Amino acid sequence: MVTIKTKKDIAILREGGCRHAVILRELAAMVRPGICAAELNASADKMIAEGGDKSAFLNFKPKGAARAYPASLCVSVNDEVVHGIPNEGDKILKEGDIVSLDFGLNHRGLFTDAAMTVAVGSISPELEKLLEVTKEALMAGIKAAKGGKKTGDIGAAVQRFAMTNGYGIVKELAGHGVGYDVHEEPFVPNYGEAGKGTVLKPGMIIAIEPMFNLGTKDIILADDDFTYRTADHKPSAHFEHTILVTKGNAEILTAQ
Repeated sequence: MVTIKTKKDIAILREGGCRHAVILRELAAMVRPGICAAELNASADKMIAEGGDKSAFLNFKPKGAARAYPASLCVSVNDEVVHGIPNEGDKILKEGDIVSLDFGLNHRGLFTDAAMTVAVGSISPELEKLLEVTKEALMAGIKAAKGGKKTGDIGAAVQRFAMTNGYGIVKELAGHGVGYDVHEEPFVPNYGEAGKGTVLKPGMIIAIEPMFNLGTKDIILADDDFTYRTADHKPSAHFEHTILVTKGNAEILTAQ
């Protein structure tokens, strides 16, 4: 069921979104060649706890999953689209990699979700463009998320960027409602037809998160049961904000 948040809820979500943005920015600043993904996760744990908040991802068990997610931060490198586990194995970032940092925050019982993909040292022009276009697609999706519009308007706005640049759009994974839980209705795909889908109403809180692949749109689930990779092992980029739907322009709660 799609939920409308109260004024009190929204005030708390604004606080949480601000904290979320600060932590994500700090984590992104830590990214460098030679850093271990587990170190990034440990830093996320520390910063979340110092703020008196909780991780929304740690020990979260998605419907149908065989086990709970074992970390606070998703660290997805190169062909890992989302949900890369940082603290199982030895994942060390290298010059030229790109890495998606994604986490959920539980602030006073309400949830925000945000992600960004950053360069590890110097990256190729091809990867720079992938990051730039995916981030631009996120902002276009947010611009389309006005009260009275529909989820299809968001998807259509995002999809145009992928089609123009020949990128694969991940269709199995998408944005979603958030706030009272980590994942709520509605499903917010990164493709679609304007004027179709769920009506956007003021007071809705949704996460919009384009995932563009340099090659095929197809993805595969790794043996860890969480990490999704591109089927052709080409790089993928991922950006996400939690927003508040209003009568006019959406408010970005996790703005960095």
